Amino acid sequence: MRVRLASEAAPGRAINEDAALHVGSLVGVFDGVTTPRDRDSGCVHGPAWYVQRLTSRLAQVAGEEAAAGLPELLAEAIERVRVDHDGRCDLDNPATPAATVCLLRPAQDQLDYLILSDCTLVVDQGDTVTVLTDPRFGIAVAELRREALALHGTELPAGRPTPGKYELTNQPHGYWTAAANPEAARQAVTGTLDLRGPRRVRRAALLTDGTSCAVDEYRLLDWRQLLDMLTEDGPHELIRRVREAENADPSRAGHFRYKRHDDATAALCIFEEHA
Repeated sequence: MRVRLASEAAPGRAINEDAALHVGSLVGVFDGVTTPRDRDSGCVHGPAWYVQRLTSRLAQVAGEEAAAGLPELLAEAIERVRVDHDGRCDLDNPATPAATVCLLRPAQDQLDYLILSDCTLVVDQGDTVTVLTDPRFGIAVAELRREALALHGTELPAGRPTPGKYELTNQPHGYWTAAANPEAARQAVTGTLDLRGPRRVRRAALLTDGTSCAVDEYRLLDWRQLLDMLTEDGPHELIRRVREAENADPSRAGHFRYKRHDDATAALCIFEEHA
């Protein structure tokens, strides 16, 4: 497996709340969940601290417990970060620092994956490109927006933070994200893909929503073209193209994003060099 990574903060932003990880055979991308300024997180730390601590702890756990499954690795990493808060934070606050996660790890003839919240995994299986996500966040937010429309008779502005979403965070009827509760790792979307045979994985891309938007929001390319760009030009070129699209659409007209720019992270795993 050959891996290429890139992670960049949003333009004009000093701190990157995203991260990418490649340790041993484990590859991951992470997107810190930004807390609105008017929302108390109950924590003295921020999303960037959480993401960096989570990736560090996950790398540590992966080195110690190589035989553990991805949910077990992530659950233990979350538990260790919980201890890292050192008792100074209200970790029961639903707005406590958190991150979306996508992990990938080859093991002999199979490829294991884990997805939490709105990261995206794009897989090249020869004649087929498969896109894997965790749909629960989108479903939960869409339902809240429908409720707001029914209650107030008007739609919320596209992309604005949705009232009530924190009440659905890490709840069975809502959606799950890596935060302070290790149970989230066991609720992740997980699966196994083949690395041998006609349906074998040739390439895989792990994307935060700051790069998947190139396809699912800005329509700059399709998913196979995105894989080709990552293979030929690397993740930094994908991020550059996203920045061009963001700058060309300062009002974000017709797009769900409420931020002009977002942190952006992509990882490409190549299993067949001739793919």
